[in-house]
Amino acid sequence: VVAMTDPLSAVLRSVHLSGGVFVDARFSAPWCVRSRLTAEDWGRFLERPTQVIAYHVVIAGELDLSIAGESPIRLRAGEIALLTRNDDHVMASGPGLEPVDADALIQHAPEGGLARIVHGGGGAGVHMICGFLGSEAPHASLLAALPRVLTLDIREAASRDWIEASVRFAANELAEGRLATSGVMSRLSEVLLVEAVRHYAAQRPDTETGWLKGLSDPQIGRALALMHGDMRAPWSAEALARAVAMSRSAFMDRF
Repeated sequence: VVAMTDPLSAVLRSVHLSGGVFVDARFSAPWCVRSRLTAEDWGRFLERPTQVIAYHVVIAGELDLSIAGESPIRLRAGEIALLTRNDDHVMASGPGLEPVDADALIQHAPEGGLARIVHGGGGAGVHMICGFLGSEAPHASLLAALPRVLTLDIREAASRDWIEASVRFAANELAEGRLATSGVMSRLSEVLLVEAVRHYAAQRPDTETGWLKGLSDPQIGRALALMHGDMRAPWSAEALARAVAMSRSAFMDRF
């Protein structure tokens, strides 16, 4: 199991994320669907989450994903897209296709098993696992600093081996209709978000400020992790500086 003890992991864990999988989707070209998570999708796992993040793990094939106002993103096998605002989005085998409502295609399994989608014209295939992350924490707004879509190539992730093993496990379980949500899937969902945010933060310019930039500084990152680990504590600059072995003036300059 991956040990997630760095400041970024600690801060994201502080928003108390839960995760699950709601559909096993298989498409064949040509195809185009419009999708957005609804309370019906996550309601079995969470009650009134303050923030929901949809994600799609591409097991096989490739597709275009787009949201209004932004250019389409090409996703290939081994890549993941996380929609941090749970925006309406369109997924398709290629451009120029009229989308159909994904909800109308969902085949609900008996006895609460995993739902499935099988749709398309019989051409090149795509297999995806579609899931979600949700938070009921009141300070989940810290995720609002993220872009509307985060992408991650598993091959570039620091936790690559664990992610690949977990995705294979999930795919095997899904094939047997056994896995809707579990500790493994919640852990996988959390790791996917951490790795995607880490990849995004690494690409930000050195001149950028904000909590993501702060997490890249070892001592400031530790301070942010401490704050988010106990949001009710009466933190002060002096207390945080002492906790990360810095002078108050040096802490304030870098914070």
